[in-house]
Amino acid sequence: MNGSLHDYTTVTEAPGAKASAEQLERLYTRYAFAARYCEGKEVLEVACGSGQGLGLLAKVSKRVVGGDIDEHNLVHARRQYAGRRGIELKVLDAQDLPFEDNAFDVIICFEAIYYLAQPVLFFKEAKRVLKSGGLLVLCSVNIEWEDFNPSPYSYKYYPVSGIARLLREAGFEDKSEFFASSPVPGDGAPDAVISAIKRAAVRLKVMPKTMKGKEFLKRVFFGRLSAMPAEIGDEAFKAPAPVRVMPVSPQNGYKIIYAIARK
Repeated sequence: MNGSLHDYTTVTEAPGAKASAEQLERLYTRYAFAARYCEGKEVLEVACGSGQGLGLLAKVSKRVVGGDIDEHNLVHARRQYAGRRGIELKVLDAQDLPFEDNAFDVIICFEAIYYLAQPVLFFKEAKRVLKSGGLLVLCSVNIEWEDFNPSPYSYKYYPVSGIARLLREAGFEDKSEFFASSPVPGDGAPDAVISAIKRAAVRLKVMPKTMKGKEFLKRVFFGRLSAMPAEIGDEAFKAPAPVRVMPVSPQNGYKIIYAIARK
């Protein structure tokens, strides 16, 4: 049963979908970043989508549970990891996690907090489900990036300072760490021209809303595209690591922001 209000498959990076080199790099960066915190741990990825990163996490962790509110998103993951030891899949709501207290060492949520009506409820649930000293690993597009383009199903996006505030509200230690990746190109670079065109498309409300709809524009701007993998391999560890930033605004020099919060 699909417990979601929307068809999230239309905005999910599914296996086989055409992606630019930068899009793939962001995917690899996310999971290589998370894997460094998962060695020998019990790990839960919330809003795991098609589950491309679960195999990489399973290589280093003790156990991985991938959960998503949309059963249709999990179809790819169930096919890819069928019979794979150490990987479990579950339909779940991030704001009402179906786990006992102190169940996991690490909880991961990538590119999804803006789909939650009340993200602070998820943060509180994550704190409940995490063991003492456990980590919450977050990643989100940066709303302060000038080329920011919201998903049609999103509720609200947060700058790094807003994420820091939500974590404090949920009771996480005030020792959270923040990072950023995908630097915004400088003026005059070829990417800057593409950015200007993209901003115009967003302003005129002609930007496609689905991953499939955006493929044509990617092909025009970036040329040849590659297929999204069904499972990320060790090539992810070659992706550039995010850099540390302060939880203050603005942070408009990067496209993606990260947070590490400790219980």
